[in-house]
Amino acid sequence: MNSKFRNSGQSKIHDVFVEKLGRAMDAELVLGHGSEPSTTQGPLINNRAAEKVLRGGRRLDGSFVQPTLLTAVSTDMICTREETFGPLLPVIRFDTEEEALAIANASNALEVGMVGVNEGLLSTPEATFGGVKQSGLGREGSKYGVDEYLEVKYMCFGGLKP
Repeated sequence: MNSKFRNSGQSKIHDVFVEKLGRAMDAELVLGHGSEPSTTQGPLINNRAAEKVLRGGRRLDGSFVQPTLLTAVSTDMICTREETFGPLLPVIRFDTEEEALAIANASNALEVGMVGVNEGLLSTPEATFGGVKQSGLGREGSKYGVDEYLEVKYMCFGGLKP
């Protein structure tokens, strides 16, 4: 289940994969308050975010949304074209490697701040973290994390004598 969730959806294994993934999600993902030790999933940022994510999952109080596994997903669905920012996992079935590559390569047109190539867990303290456009301006982490808070100033001192 690491980072949505390191596996593929090819037709031969699709049904078994989706079944195992659904069972793992049910067993390991616990929705709740962050102060509870068993909690793995907290609320979304606000009610509007919860409404955007709701695609068959169960919504609890406020902006809590149960992690949701979507099947029968096509590439024209909004969840394949926009960042969701919530516990929504769409799985796209494919039959050939060429079809899988075409689906994956279509995502190259996305404007994003971070990309993981053959890696689902790309956050690390030494790398910058952040998005683009309304996905989150600015960066945090690494030596570039404070750049958004700094103003570069040029100062020229003339007439100084040693």
